[in-house]
Amino acid sequence: MRVRAFMAGLATVAVLTGCGGLDVAQSSGGDQSAGTADSAAISDAKKKLDKLAVKGRAPKTGFDRDEFGPAWSDVDRNGCDTRNDILKRDLEDETFQSGTHDCVVLTGTLHDPYSGKTINFKRGQTTSSAVQIDHLIPLSDAWQKGAQQWQAAKRKEFANDPLNLMAVDGPLNGQKSDSDAATWLPPVKSYRCTYIARQIEVKTKYELWVTAAEKDAMAGVLGNC
Repeated sequence: MRVRAFMAGLATVAVLTGCGGLDVAQSSGGDQSAGTADSAAISDAKKKLDKLAVKGRAPKTGFDRDEFGPAWSDVDRNGCDTRNDILKRDLEDETFQSGTHDCVVLTGTLHDPYSGKTINFKRGQTTSSAVQIDHLIPLSDAWQKGAQQWQAAKRKEFANDPLNLMAVDGPLNGQKSDSDAATWLPPVKSYRCTYIARQIEVKTKYELWVTAAEKDAMAGVLGNC
């Protein structure tokens, strides 16, 4: 499974590839192929998981998408909204709408890590939903595990953070909804280590807590990497 590198301008981020390896996706763009097993990376993810606070869910009361700012803001001020930034990062062979400085993605190919399918993306009212942008840590889940206490600016940053975003199969994203690791994992088992490791990175970065069931599920996945 190939994992696209993060957008230009971002810091280097360690990304687990498949269930055994660790590639370092540089900020220069391009693809990263599966690497060899890296027990140190698995160990690091386990250590970070152990440090996350374990609590029950807070009430969902007050949650609204708008609490995380306008959808797909141009937070990095590069002239493109976050959705197009992620499409550009994660798709291959993209074409762009003329006059947008290669910002608005019209078509492209997604090698979906969740399903293993190759999906041809075509921008349009009835076709765009085939590829959706997943929040690895869903916004409502974050709301119930610490984000209620954040300032608006931090919630906006979280909602648009490329570390927490990935272009994926639309129907699977809908199936996942606001589930955490205790109730939903990608169907492709070989991607689960990557998925869990990135969730842990996000939760560590934003100091979100986990439930006991969620921590057990995460530890179970990492234990099989």
